[in-house]
Parts: sequence; C-alpha cells; structure tokens
Amino acid sequence: MGVPTGDSGWPLLPSGAAPRVTQLSTLRLGPELPEGPWALAEGSGAGSNMAESKAKSAKAANKTPPKSPGDPAKDRAAKRLSLETEGAPEGAAATAPELSALEEAFRRFAVHGDTRATGKEMHGKNWSKLCKDCQVIDGKNVTVTDVDIVFSKIKGKSCRTITFEQFKEALEELSKKRFKDKSSEEAVREVHKLIEGKAPIISGVTKAISSPTVSRLTDTTKFTGSHKERFDPSGKGKGKAGRVDLVDESGYVPGYKHAGTYDQKVQGGK
Repeated sequence: MGVPTGDSGWPLLPSGAAPRVTQLSTLRLGPELPEGPWALAEGSGAGSNMAESKAKSAKAANKTPPKSPGDPAKDRAAKRLSLETEGAPEGAAATAPELSALEEAFRRFAVHGDTRATGKEMHGKNWSKLCKDCQVIDGKNVTVTDVDIVFSKIKGKSCRTITFEQFKEALEELSKKRFKDKSSEEAVREVHKLIEGKAPIISGVTKAISSPTVSRLTDTTKFTGSHKERFDPSGKGKGKAGRVDLVDESGYVPGYKHAGTYDQKVQGGK
C-alpha cells in the first residue's frame, strides 16, 4: 500500500496529526574547529598569532631585569670581607675584637719599611729591630745571635715570616734567657711589658756631608766677579740689589764712604 503524496511530492499527513520534526545534525561548513576561545580564529591564522603574542608576553613577564653594572672595587672588597668573615661566629663580623697592646706593637713593627705588608706576619729583619728597639736584647743575656736563632727555630722550614702566635712563642723562648732569676710566667710577663705600646724607632737621619769640594762651592768669601756682588760680607744675599744695577741718585761718587757726614763736620767745626 503506497503512501499518498501531494503535488510537491512530500507525503501527506492525516488531519489532526501534529507534525513531528526530527533533530538535524550540526551542519558543517568547513573543517572541524577545536573548542575554546580560539576556535573561531583557528582557520584564518589569527589564532596562531595571538598565541605567539601571549607566549612572548608571558616570557617577558618571567624575564628578570638585567643587573646594573657596579663598582668592581666595591665588589672585590665585599667578596674579601665575606671570605674573611666566613666561618666566624655570629656577631664577629659586626664587632671586630679589640687588639691587645702586644698585638698592636707586633703589627706596627710588622709593617715597618714594607708598604705591601698586611701586619699579620713579620720578617726576620723587623723581628730583630723589635727586639733591639724594645730592649729585649741587653747584650749580656740576650744577643742578636740569640734572636736570630730563636726566629729560625720558630718559623717554618719553607717560611720567611712568623705569625703572631709564633711571635709569642719566640718571646717565651727569649724570656727564659732575658730574665733568668724569675719564673717562666713572670719572665714572659716582663718581656711583654717591654714590647707593649712600643713603635719602631726611626734613626739614621741623613746629615749634610762636609767635604772640601762642597765647602769651597758654598763659601761666599771666595766668590769673585759678579757672583761676589750678590752677597754682603756676612754671606747674606742682597736680593735684587745684587742682580740689577740700581742707579745711585744720592749725588755722591760711587764708592764714596763718607756720604752723609758733611753736616756733622760743619756743626762740629762751629
């Protein structure tokens, strides 16, 4: 039995029956687009550009700003201080310990005559000067030879300097000879008293050399010619008068020795 159809060819529905519409599937106009906010711009290439700009902005946000160039000297100083304070107890870097009078004297003698010395180590030359200036060497119990022997004994085999701790050991060795009549502790204390608060004595100031050649060149009484006219009989320079010919407007003949005595002679004759 066939289904009745109309003039358009569509099937006819019985009277009173509601038309039933079936749900159509989604019409696809192009390739399947991904879901999300970039779905509409995927096909035209705008989505890829926007994705790249978003990635660049995120990378720029995460990028840290470049460090400003600092002072190399300050950086080296900060690094040296950090190395010196590394391993020290808390609070040691903030407040440096005060040096004892003995250590201050040690540093004064350690840097004497050496611009590159740090004051933490002492050479044998400065060690001998310390013992001499501080009267540790008395010429009887302690001599220069004893000082040199103790220095060679205390320092390391391949070292040429001693530290402050080795310095105290050397003083302990010398105290036994310097103060024989006292106990070891009292002898060390007496040697420390000789050194505490002392500084290197600067001696041997250069003096003027007196030789016949130098004295002859500086003796104004032996000058001749124009050089003789520049000094008076006492050896004092005349200044401009000894270098320039000044015109004598007094009216007297040059070399006349009785200038200004005419009035005295006239009054004396009356």
